[in-house]
Amino acid sequence: MQIKIDDIPLYVRMVILSLHAADFKAYLVGGCVRDMIMGRAPKDWDITTNATPEQIISLFPHTYYNNDFGTVGVVVGEEMIIEVTPFRGEGAYSDNRHPDSVTWVKDIQEDLARRDFTCNAIALNITDMSFIDPYNGISDIKDKMLRCVRNADDRFSEDALRMMRLVRFSAQLEFTIDPVTHESAKKNAFKLKNIAIERVQDEFKKLLMTKAPMSGLIVAHVTGILQYFLPELENGIGISQNQAHSFDVWEHNLRTLQHAADKGWDLNLRLSALFHDISKPETRRYSEEKKDYTFYGHDVVGGRVTRVIMNRMKFPKDQIDKVSLMVRWHMFFSDTEQISLSAVRRLIVNVGKDNIWDLMNLRICDRVGTGRPKEEPYRFRKYQSMIEQALVDPISLKQLKIDGARIMTVTQETPGPKIGFILNALFQEVLEDPEKNTAQYLEQRALHMKSLPISDLKALADKGKELAAEKNDEQLVEIKKQFHVK
Repeated sequence: MQIKIDDIPLYVRMVILSLHAADFKAYLVGGCVRDMIMGRAPKDWDITTNATPEQIISLFPHTYYNNDFGTVGVVVGEEMIIEVTPFRGEGAYSDNRHPDSVTWVKDIQEDLARRDFTCNAIALNITDMSFIDPYNGISDIKDKMLRCVRNADDRFSEDALRMMRLVRFSAQLEFTIDPVTHESAKKNAFKLKNIAIERVQDEFKKLLMTKAPMSGLIVAHVTGILQYFLPELENGIGISQNQAHSFDVWEHNLRTLQHAADKGWDLNLRLSALFHDISKPETRRYSEEKKDYTFYGHDVVGGRVTRVIMNRMKFPKDQIDKVSLMVRWHMFFSDTEQISLSAVRRLIVNVGKDNIWDLMNLRICDRVGTGRPKEEPYRFRKYQSMIEQALVDPISLKQLKIDGARIMTVTQETPGPKIGFILNALFQEVLEDPEKNTAQYLEQRALHMKSLPISDLKALADKGKELAAEKNDEQLVEIKKQFHVK
């Protein structure tokens, strides 16, 4: 793709031109260059320069600098931050993650030599829109190929997290992996044990949020990387299921996750989809009676195992609580011919109103991951309508801004049927004109109704009950229409 200067935001160009004006070299580099070559809009803009951090800071009025790697955040506008990093050389990586020493170098070629993959080792000179591409990254981008810069073993030994990035980029960019890089990842996968789990978790989340997390996890498996951060998932490989399923547990979990990604759903739902059947392998039993496999309790066990996994990976507590809850309750009984509205209400209580629709979406993913073509068959839509019905408060006397105790106080009446008649008569007025539902108006009307003959009062009350029933019926009709059920 031909990149034009106008493809680069003015505020990014101004930072580079400010460096040029001070007689420094400066280039766009890394992911933003790769994305522009691919015709994608970059999310971040990274600049590299032969200026030192102190020299960068002196050129711009508002900057941030609080790291050991020379990166200066240049603030443009009110909140936008452009990262500017000196050309960098690096010493040995004794911890398989961070360089023992960092030096500022004068040559862009030295800087590009330390980068992970050829597609990320391209610099763009905006002065003449020319590329510096010493490792044929542009060619690899055109071929959709991930290849390490120079020696793959050295790159992965320097920073073992690059193997997680390899997996993530394969899914994010939809690239294949060159054979040498692939074999090196297999050979060096064990070095992930030296990486802080928080860093692995961050790459894992980024992988899940790509458009193709299923293919990324397959790459993680075949390279041997997956066993070092999520071995439980591999337990499902080759574990066949019952006749309702077309795939083994491993593929089913991945396909369930992939459907969540296809729908663009959030990280919590994708985690829930991936983990929902995580405990099927240990709960699988063969039933002579059914002549098939059963997985009784895999939801309960899976909820606990999910919590263990996410704790190990140091996810936030609220995220652990939600995802493990979703896994625990994903096997809810949904046969609308056999369940009652009260059973639906109990499920809502178990998972919480804030989670119930996510649970329904998890069931959709589970269904598609099983190999069934329809996301939402009639029975499932019927169940959704029952949830909506359970969530919507019925039209009732509870909505009045007055109650029986207050009516007795205002009217000085003693307990008895008359209080109920007044309540329902007031309700009839409010249903016809909701603006009348104020304490002041209802108290005044209660005083007036006190003096009405009991027969008139009862007639008004009966009209109120009938109107409430009609409103509830109308509400139910609208809910059923929303979900296309009868």
